[in-house]
Amino acid sequence: MKSDNQEIIRCPWADADPLSRRYHDDEWGVPCHDERHLFKMLILEGKQAGLSWSTILKKMGTMELAFDGFDPQIMAAYNDAKVEQLLQNPGIIRNKLKVNAAITNAKAYFGLRAAHGSFDAFLWAYVGGKPIVNDWANFSELPAKTELSDAISKDLRKLGFKFVGSTIVYSFMQAVGLVNDHLRDCAFRRDKR
Repeated sequence: MKSDNQEIIRCPWADADPLSRRYHDDEWGVPCHDERHLFKMLILEGKQAGLSWSTILKKMGTMELAFDGFDPQIMAAYNDAKVEQLLQNPGIIRNKLKVNAAITNAKAYFGLRAAHGSFDAFLWAYVGGKPIVNDWANFSELPAKTELSDAISKDLRKLGFKFVGSTIVYSFMQAVGLVNDHLRDCAFRRDKR
């Protein structure tokens, strides 16, 4: 992609397909403080386990409809009939453990809010309210997890969340901008904070 005769260099994974490019350019690494979006991204990162993010991006619209806009209040009230309906929907990730984890996480979300005021406050307290901006030259340098993602994962599990292992949490941190892991050469996104 050219702009003003200058080539835009992106993180290598972003050129996989147009959905990945749009996600990279508009959302990945952008600090998020919207409660519903934070919850949605935590659920989606858990659904990604063992899959590619492009699979999630392709199914995101259908999953948003199927899971009632990722509204934790609605999701927390899902019953067995709703779970069965979800498991029959070919437009979502139909893993029963992941579907049940999303419902469990909706219930845990309210306990987290009762204890910490908001999901936003809980998360951003770990980074002092300011994104961690890393300085990676190559994609191979990015960690799969860190001590901080270990700590957040442990605390989320104590609060009753599922599918929140340290690797999932680190991907979540990248997605919602707690960590800015755009590569050094991806300056048009890395430096846009």
